[in-house]
Amino acid sequence: MKMDRLLGIIMMLVNRRMIQAKELADMFEVSVRTIYRDVDTINQAGIPVITYQGVNGGIGIAEGYRLDKNLLTNDELAAIVTALQSVSTTHPSRGNQVLLEKMNSFIPEAHAEAFHFKTKQLFIDFSPWGHTPWLEDAITLLRAAIEQRKHVSFTYCSANGDRTSRTVEPYTLVLKSQKWYLYAYCNDREAFRFFKLFRIKELQAKDTMFTRQDIDLQELPWDNRRNDEDLRLQMKLRFDEKIKHMAEEWFGAESLQEEERGKYVVQVSFPEDNWLYGFILSFGQHVEVIEPAHLRNKIKQMVDEMKSIYET
Repeated sequence: MKMDRLLGIIMMLVNRRMIQAKELADMFEVSVRTIYRDVDTINQAGIPVITYQGVNGGIGIAEGYRLDKNLLTNDELAAIVTALQSVSTTHPSRGNQVLLEKMNSFIPEAHAEAFHFKTKQLFIDFSPWGHTPWLEDAITLLRAAIEQRKHVSFTYCSANGDRTSRTVEPYTLVLKSQKWYLYAYCNDREAFRFFKLFRIKELQAKDTMFTRQDIDLQELPWDNRRNDEDLRLQMKLRFDEKIKHMAEEWFGAESLQEEERGKYVVQVSFPEDNWLYGFILSFGQHVEVIEPAHLRNKIKQMVDEMKSIYET
């Protein structure tokens, strides 16, 4: 990720008087051209990085400039290390490993034991169960395409089973609810779209490049539609006591209202789609849709169709 790389480059320059761009490129597994773009970004942030020409040249921070190593407290450094360790569970990167080592080098030996204790108090493992090499390959390809601003093409299978061919401008990879997604501008639909990686088939990188639009990813634009109350279905669900703990995990204990002994009701809203139907069915016979009527009928129809399979 670019932010990790920028921080890593800065830390390398703080600890070393000069380093060659090729060494940085190899360390972070990017091109030399990308490293020079990163140097421009660091300069724009106010840290004077200078490129020295010649056989013994390289990249270094301007003489006389000092970046305070105490700019971050040990608690703040521990939080960054914890975040980097968590990110590394999703997609191992030598660059992240180097950055972790550099972060650790900032800690005086006398404080090392206490610092490492802080970094072991919380560990967030985003990786899926089992080994998924195809997912790692897809993430590697997409990260390279995002970095190089190159189109990618693939066959996409929608939640309804429809297959379409897409060519997109990849913007960012998103890990949401333990699932990987690609947020990209779809040239076929002429709009931004959110693609689940598990539904992407025949993924290929193209030679053509695109100009990245200036969008604010901090606003989580992929959530806009799902958070639109006009597009969300208001529901009333009844759970029995056997799975009360599961309902509490999803909706919060305070949202469940005891209707009668052993029965609990919750009122929630979700966009109505195939995911919602599957979500309700995942609770089996321990949930009942009370409202709205059309959703209740839809779930009953699906249950009847499932039952007919086993009666033949």
